[in-house]
Amino acid sequence: MVYKFGGVSIRDAERIKSVANIISNANKPIVVVISAMGKTTNALEEVVKHYFADHTASISSFRKIVNDHIKVAQDLGLTAEKYLESINELIVSVEWLLEVEPEDSFDYVYDQVVSVGELMSTKLMNEYLVHIGVNSKWQDIRDVLLTSDQYRDPKVDWEKTQKNVLSIIQTDLEKFNVIVTQGFIGSTPDNNTTTLGREGSDYTGAILSYCLNADKYTIWKDVEGVLTGDPKKFENVSKLDRLSYAEAIEMTYYGAKVIHPKTIKPLQNKSIPLEVRSFIESTKNGTVVSSDMDIKLPPIVVLEPNQALIHFSTNDFSFIAENHLKEIFAALASHRLKVNLMRNTAISFSICVNNIDDRITKLVSELESIYSISVEKGLELITIRHYNDSIIQNLKADKMVLFEEKLEKMIQMVVKEIPLMARK
Repeated sequence: MVYKFGGVSIRDAERIKSVANIISNANKPIVVVISAMGKTTNALEEVVKHYFADHTASISSFRKIVNDHIKVAQDLGLTAEKYLESINELIVSVEWLLEVEPEDSFDYVYDQVVSVGELMSTKLMNEYLVHIGVNSKWQDIRDVLLTSDQYRDPKVDWEKTQKNVLSIIQTDLEKFNVIVTQGFIGSTPDNNTTTLGREGSDYTGAILSYCLNADKYTIWKDVEGVLTGDPKKFENVSKLDRLSYAEAIEMTYYGAKVIHPKTIKPLQNKSIPLEVRSFIESTKNGTVVSSDMDIKLPPIVVLEPNQALIHFSTNDFSFIAENHLKEIFAALASHRLKVNLMRNTAISFSICVNNIDDRITKLVSELESIYSISVEKGLELITIRHYNDSIIQNLKADKMVLFEEKLEKMIQMVVKEIPLMARK
């Protein structure tokens, strides 16, 4: 089996103890994939930003993060000196990078620094498991999961990763009850660290499940399973007991945060069921995602904020033809912008993408000599699966719909808030 725990589940000593209890009660050898503790990833991202603005200030920010981990180690009854010794090499590698003026690309530095969060949290979890008597081993996932060198968005080398999983992790499962490893990160052939994208720990667990032919993959969350909407934004959401792989892929592709978008495909390829459960109420059943099944589902709402609409038109008012689309999509791929929605008319092409400022700026710079381009930001993408008229109207309230596409089972709307003074 493979378990994955996110940062919320290990944000402090009490949560770590609860997670350790779940792990120690597993009835068979397991691989445990763990994210960075609490808001560590956000804090490390700030370290990287500080580094490029004022590299001397970034070191003090990083040391605060290290001290926070040492404090949790002490709260767990571990020896601070022993834990510090176990992560000393990580600390030195980051501080050595931060001490010099920036020379490498932002994405490269990001991956080398932000990845340390997972490495420190898993060292902490493994030491606590050993402390309470669990036969556990820490594994550096960078020795196992190999990727390309496209930092922050690499491709997994499945052949080499599969070989490493079998020779390293599967072999260790014959000796240890628990293997603790990191989500979110991998390594290039040159031994540089890469990251798989925010929330990429879910994907790591799916990769390991695939390579190990796991009988099940369980993601432990702070919610009871996959819900019909974000409970922070909607009232009266309900848990979905079962989902097909296809339904889960649709939900996650359009922004559902409960599962990383790349998680489902490796599991589907080997018919490995995914279970989403609550680490807070660990005895309760969650949501099972498995092979396609004929299930009538209620409306499922996914909200994706911080969107941008990009409009292209030809400078000479000629038709947008296949050669233009090829050119635009090549640029989108080059700048790693995912299209969430698109529309083609005779002389224009419009797309909705996640608003990643630096990437959109580079895209526009590359294509503005060929096309007239306008960009509208601060938008929201609403996706409703299994919609009805009532829920559509409720979600349109106080919003201006800029872009809409309606299919048999799904409607998508790009919207912006109507200012209070303009509302009727």
